[in-house]
Amino acid sequence: MEKFKDLSPLALAFMGDAIHTAYVRKEVLKGEKQPLNSYNNKAKNFCNAKAQAEALDKLQAILSNEEKDIVRKTRNTHNKHSAKNFDEETYKKATSFEALLGWLYLSNKTERLEEILNFSMKED
Repeated sequence: MEKFKDLSPLALAFMGDAIHTAYVRKEVLKGEKQPLNSYNNKAKNFCNAKAQAEALDKLQAILSNEEKDIVRKTRNTHNKHSAKNFDEETYKKATSFEALLGWLYLSNKTERLEEILNFSMKED
């Protein structure tokens, strides 16, 4: 998609949120057969602002300058929406993580996207 360059950081985050959620759900479904509620509870461990902010913090050392630029632009973007359960800093980091995923997806950087998504699912 060539027009992705014209998208705002928040539009990239909108796309990244969908990519992240779909990836996490796919990974959760790989385990043993379980009730739907169990899948949902597992997915919530990764699909929340705190988990995404922590993933971004861990990724900082391996991000390229171009990726860091996407993260920086997103963190500096004013967002009228606020997180219900998290502080503003955590929410901004999570939104930046999602924007990075959206940018990688729309840039067709599939190997790098997969690497970051795999990393985001690692539990400490």
